[in-house]
Amino acid sequence: MNFSDLGLSDAIVRAVAETGYTAPTPIQSQAIPAVLDGGDLLAGAQTGTGKTAGFTLPVLHRLSTDAVGSKLANTTSPRPIRALILTPTRELAAQVEESVKVYGKYTKLNSAVIFGGVSINPQIKLLKHGVDILVATPGRLLDHMGQGTVNLDKIEILILDEADRMLDMGFIRDIRKVLAALPPKRQNLLFSATFSDEIKALADGLLDKPKTIEVARRNSTVEIISQKIHPVDRDKKHPMLSHLIRTHAWTQVLVFTRTKHGANKLVEQLGRDGVKAMAIHGNKSQTARTRALAEFKDGTLQCLVATDIAARGIDIDQLPHVVNYDLPNVPEDYVHRIGRTGRAGAKGEAVSLVCVDEHGMLRDIERLIKQTLPREVIAGFEPDPNAKAQPIQLRSGVGHHQNRPPRQGGNGNGNGGGNRSQNGQGKPRVAANGNGNGGGAPRGAAPAGIRRDARPAGSGGGAGGARPSNAPRQRTR
Repeated sequence: MNFSDLGLSDAIVRAVAETGYTAPTPIQSQAIPAVLDGGDLLAGAQTGTGKTAGFTLPVLHRLSTDAVGSKLANTTSPRPIRALILTPTRELAAQVEESVKVYGKYTKLNSAVIFGGVSINPQIKLLKHGVDILVATPGRLLDHMGQGTVNLDKIEILILDEADRMLDMGFIRDIRKVLAALPPKRQNLLFSATFSDEIKALADGLLDKPKTIEVARRNSTVEIISQKIHPVDRDKKHPMLSHLIRTHAWTQVLVFTRTKHGANKLVEQLGRDGVKAMAIHGNKSQTARTRALAEFKDGTLQCLVATDIAARGIDIDQLPHVVNYDLPNVPEDYVHRIGRTGRAGAKGEAVSLVCVDEHGMLRDIERLIKQTLPREVIAGFEPDPNAKAQPIQLRSGVGHHQNRPPRQGGNGNGNGGGNRSQNGQGKPRVAANGNGNGGGAPRGAAPAGIRRDARPAGSGGGAGGARPSNAPRQRTR
């Protein structure tokens, strides 16, 4: 089967062919006809399966070939937004909109992306001129809605991309506010890596007799990825990483750390070893994050060090190596991290540097993926068999010991923080993290270090602490 067999227009098939793709992936071969039929869709697909093209291609086809699209293409008045794509992170939003541009280059459709961390004024100007397809993060979209600079009255298609991640990050109320502003008659597409109870509840309220597609087992790791554990003492991780990079001549490696401070420190250490590295995390400005990603993609940056904020936001073809410098304290994040490699049928390698402190985390990960990962001790880096585990500092003053779920205080630079009830169900989640005395939210509400739309530092802080569920909400974007 090829893309022309799926019913896509010649203009779109031509653009796809120029990217080098010839055969659709399983999610694409199932999702594209479903979207073209015009009905609602609930699709389950892990990262790296080609799901972005699974919805962008048929959306481009529908908007460019229907009677409304043909009429709008020949007018000079500002175009109404006809398709809205919501994503959880800035990086993912930018990459989705880039896919829209690439695949829609031979259509007369245009697109825009809006997210926080940058000036809102250029976005206002862009929206004023009119766009067919808008890609947005929920927080910044609500900003525009509040200022009256975006009109969603003509939306024909709504796509929620990585809906599970948006719920993890606490976007459910924002999503519902957006839904309330949309016309009731529209096509809804929901893409999620997992079908949790929360996702099923969201789908039940959003989708009308949807077709359901699931092409990857929940929390499965991609079989084409070679996974390996290197046991090492905690103070030998940095020398081991430098050794691996030099010995194997790695030219492009994505490294995950547990904290922002750890990412910055590792970049400095690698720099002293002659390894060009940059960090990407929530405290970096959007300009710095965009630059780091661009240099990493074009091969001028050898090593990109990231926290889990980037676990689902980095989409790089043929990425050969992912290293877990620190194991994630949330086992599911291991799957998202290593999913950055082994994409679209390419081979990939995922290496984890594991010290005695992380043995409990490793057991949880292996239990989740239902396999025991191979261990390989590197000569010269043999771990001390008598070493004792120490509490893992997830952030200043907050430890993780023997894999017991800690209560995590807010450490971001947003506007206040604390516990709150979600939808009256008593399920706590992270509100915007405080820069003052620290909020408090149980583990599992959102991955450590993630803030609403990952707002950079320097944007004003709050005192933190618990607040009642009916108190006014303050967001970062």
